[in-house]
Amino acid sequence: MTRQSPSGFDLTPPDAQERARLEAGLDDEEKRVLLAHGTEAPFCGTLLGESRKGVFCCRQCGLPLFKSSTKFESGTGWPSFWEPVDREHVVGVRDDSHGMTRIETRCGRCDSHQGHVFPDGPPPSGLRFCINSVALSFTPEGEALPDPLGRSDGVA
Repeated sequence: MTRQSPSGFDLTPPDAQERARLEAGLDDEEKRVLLAHGTEAPFCGTLLGESRKGVFCCRQCGLPLFKSSTKFESGTGWPSFWEPVDREHVVGVRDDSHGMTRIETRCGRCDSHQGHVFPDGPPPSGLRFCINSVALSFTPEGEALPDPLGRSDGVA
């Protein structure tokens, strides 16, 4: 059964065969972050300074997660956003690791780890989605979105 987000994207999770194919396309660092809930080192991510208009998508399944218009400089060393493309595209999960309670963010389609969300962001949301560059891919405005699952997701 297909599940769609309010913005019209197919949120049906990949089946076992699709998941295996998606995971096979990841390098070691992407696997460590996306699949094993790791974190890349601060100030080294390739998308930290990305300032073009476009959309930041899940590196694993291609789901659009954040628009460039919601990206801001947080000074933390990771790309930061104040709002997802669609609330159903980024799922929050309680994370009690490392002796603290945080909200982990995961892709709403493939469940891959993206980063964390904190309540210290700018208006209007007051949220800071702190996301690993390696967990994302960037699509410039007007170009086709990544579509590794063949779901015809459209353009940025």
